[in-house]
Amino acid sequence: MDTISIIPYSPEYQPDFKRLNLEWISRYFTVEPHDVEQLDHPEIHVLPRNGQIFLAQSGNQIVGCVAMINTSPLDQGNTEFELAKMAVSPTVQGKGIGKKLCQAAIAYARQLSVKTVWLESNRVLTPALTMYASVGFREVPSVPTPYARANIRMEMSL
Repeated sequence: MDTISIIPYSPEYQPDFKRLNLEWISRYFTVEPHDVEQLDHPEIHVLPRNGQIFLAQSGNQIVGCVAMINTSPLDQGNTEFELAKMAVSPTVQGKGIGKKLCQAAIAYARQLSVKTVWLESNRVLTPALTMYASVGFREVPSVPTPYARANIRMEMSL
């Protein structure tokens, strides 16, 4: 496998962002309306207010992605971000790419002086939950969510 580079999003990568996420979501769950909004229009639903998408590139192929979405109250700047839309192509899973993406997202949050990074997932995704815990996320009580599939919430204080 080629070296993995973590690169920032640009609009030419929107089809890869969508493809990678639809691939895993549809394998385990049902694609939901909020997924479609974010995947079709990241410039509206992910990138505002310092949101970012990081992509894992192997050669000329995008093999993974993760989004950082500013969920802070409008008057509070960059206090809270959601780590979302984490996806790694099945052809390269188990090679530490998800962890590299997570670390890039966390480093970005630290640069912005974010206080809390949170995520929602599902307990059937054991490898993902293990990886999240390995980089510092801890389970916290769930709150209302737009996702039917979300049955665990994790947070990290920076």
